[in-house]
Amino acid sequence: MTVPPAPPSVPLAVLAALVVVAFGAGVGITAVGPGGVFLTVALYAFTAVPTATVAGTATTTFVFTGLLGTASYVRSGELADRGRLRLAAALSLGGVAGALLGVELNAVVSERAFGALLGAFLVVAAALVWRQAAERREADDEDTQPASTEGRIGAVGGAAVGLFVGTAGGLLGVGGPVLAVPILVTGGVPMLAAVAAAQVQSVFVSGFAATGYFARGAVSLPLAVLVGVPELLGVLVGWRVAHRVPSARLKRVLAAVLAVLGPYVALTA
Repeated sequence: MTVPPAPPSVPLAVLAALVVVAFGAGVGITAVGPGGVFLTVALYAFTAVPTATVAGTATTTFVFTGLLGTASYVRSGELADRGRLRLAAALSLGGVAGALLGVELNAVVSERAFGALLGAFLVVAAALVWRQAAERREADDEDTQPASTEGRIGAVGGAAVGLFVGTAGGLLGVGGPVLAVPILVTGGVPMLAAVAAAQVQSVFVSGFAATGYFARGAVSLPLAVLVGVPELLGVLVGWRVAHRVPSARLKRVLAAVLAVLGPYVALTA
């Protein structure tokens, strides 16, 4: 299979930077949830493609990271419980509706407004990730929560979370886990179960959103291949990290980076 050539308007150094960021984004997606947003920011900051193409291209890669992430967490057992499957289904159902709404909203959002919204999103994500880390549930959740727990979220709450996350993901192309995981953990869902459920949701949210962007001609397949391959490698690494490394410290660092990136992106939009 021949990989499509990269767009000629993107310098080699930028392409290399995108590959590195994509790998790190993949690690974040399956290790702690937030991760894909860094790819969206990199595409927005480093390339000259329209913001719709930024969202569409990033979203397209999240379909495949979601599939690989789901398969990985099925293998390690986090999705073997009916309660967690119900939660994943509710998240996905609400997320599909939100994704379709988000794609439509993107069509009426200006380039400058997109940057401002993306920056605000990063700040919100930073606050959620920091709170999640501060509660120090990483070790406690898997030891003290029963295997079938859906936390305090439930099916209806899961659908509502999915709708919110899907709308943001469809509008900005940031992926579902960046918001879904902190919200689910705050609602009492065990950490690894939350990351696993978010992978399932990502398949459906990103799949419907990517279809909408593709219909608008807003997906760069060469860029998607360029960043998608290292991103998938990162997903496998992140899954292993999630099972071997306590994530509290990593989340604090992640939250700090998001908090810095948010105002920067908004002010430079």
